[in-house]
Amino acid sequence: MFVCDYVLTPQGWLHNQQVILEHGRVKAIHDAPAQHDLPVYHGRLVPGFIDVQVNGGGGVLFNQERTPKALQQIMAAHLKYGTIGMMPTLITDSVEAMLDAAQAVKDAKQQGIPGILGVHFEGPWLSVKRKGVHSEKYIREPSDAELALLTDPELGLVMVTLAPETASTQVIKKLSDAGIKVFLGHSDANAEQVNEALDAGAIGFTHLFNAMSQLHSRAPGMVGVCLARDAYAGLIVDGYHVDPQACQIAFRAKGKQQMMLVTDAMALAATEATEVPFFDTKILRDGDKLTTPDGTLAGSCLTMLDAVKNTVNMCGVPLADAVEMAATTPAKMLGLEHEFGCIAAGHVANFMLLDEHLNIAQLWLHGEPTQQEG
Repeated sequence: MFVCDYVLTPQGWLHNQQVILEHGRVKAIHDAPAQHDLPVYHGRLVPGFIDVQVNGGGGVLFNQERTPKALQQIMAAHLKYGTIGMMPTLITDSVEAMLDAAQAVKDAKQQGIPGILGVHFEGPWLSVKRKGVHSEKYIREPSDAELALLTDPELGLVMVTLAPETASTQVIKKLSDAGIKVFLGHSDANAEQVNEALDAGAIGFTHLFNAMSQLHSRAPGMVGVCLARDAYAGLIVDGYHVDPQACQIAFRAKGKQQMMLVTDAMALAATEATEVPFFDTKILRDGDKLTTPDGTLAGSCLTMLDAVKNTVNMCGVPLADAVEMAATTPAKMLGLEHEFGCIAAGHVANFMLLDEHLNIAQLWLHGEPTQQEG
């Protein structure tokens, strides 16, 4: 039990609130009594973040180390920056790598490694034309074995990013009917194909604006359909992937209820390293920008905390809205809104105290305070 200056709740910011915890969850939040001897935290209490697209961090890339230990290291690296739950993401790779990744996630969940919510397969059913840094030799059409892998009920939550021109509407419907969160991306599909994919059950778009057909007046492309339709969209707000004004357009078109901040983080995230091997090439770091030697953007070294800061400072978005896009909206997309994503009675007590510079002064996991640096 403690008192906090400001608490972000589903009703907005509440001032001078007493937060009561019980069995790792929030029991109640109400105005603090006039006289009390409770601990007082000065700052803003916000819910922990959920990252639905994270390839690595802390020096580990999931594609290269497909083990529960690797997942634990990636999670630990991002936890320091407010991520309390993630969808570890395997980018386009072999069937064997997909099987290994699936097993690692199942093992991690069985071992009780906290924060691993499921798995996100970004590919391999993508467009060669819009492949980005994904390896062309692994891009392919869906196979029965891969479909069976994704629909394994032991995996828990599953996301898949696919291109509508590579995976048919029948495949999209089958995946959607199985409860898989189908996102569209790395695609050169025209607007008609994108609309058909949404009508077949796709619910969102992976890293909006990047690696997809662009918006033109008479050919809306994937970007145009995303902005026009009711669907979720992830956005990498690092100042490199998308211009801040384009981010503002997306925020205005989609609203905080459909936009999700994501990191697309690679192994270099949450480290000071400047280079890491990547398939048959390498990823180089210049400041906070990651590229392959030919200059192709190669994910990011973002943390969710930096994504929130950038959304506030670069794009002029209120902190409450930025946090909603980093916590509440991804929780809702995953169907976890009754457990995570906001500070409210009955929810898991995973939240953090932000200081005036939006740095983390204190982090609570299941109601237990853990001192953080970040």
